[in-house]
Amino acid sequence: MLGQIGHGQILLAERAYDSNALREQIDSQGGWACIKPLAHRKYKPAFSAFLYRYRSRVECFFSKIKHFRAIATRFEKHAENYLALVKLAAIQIWIRNYESVS
Repeated sequence: MLGQIGHGQILLAERAYDSNALREQIDSQGGWACIKPLAHRKYKPAFSAFLYRYRSRVECFFSKIKHFRAIATRFEKHAENYLALVKLAAIQIWIRNYESVS
């Protein structure tokens, strides 16, 4: 998946992925790593707290999508069918959130 990060793209990752090797790999591909630096680092690399908030939204989505039994256990063998189930679950989650806001 890291091989697909190209020029102008951003990798959002948690502190566990904070390493010089990973940051150098992303830089060499032309991307930018938005990873919260570990507390013990002497040199703290650039970090955007604004962008880092979006990582939380993605994690919450994956948490919600795992509540769907067919997705959590991966009943579907073919990738196309599994992706269709993920899309249906995402639509259902979106509708639930939309109804609660209205």
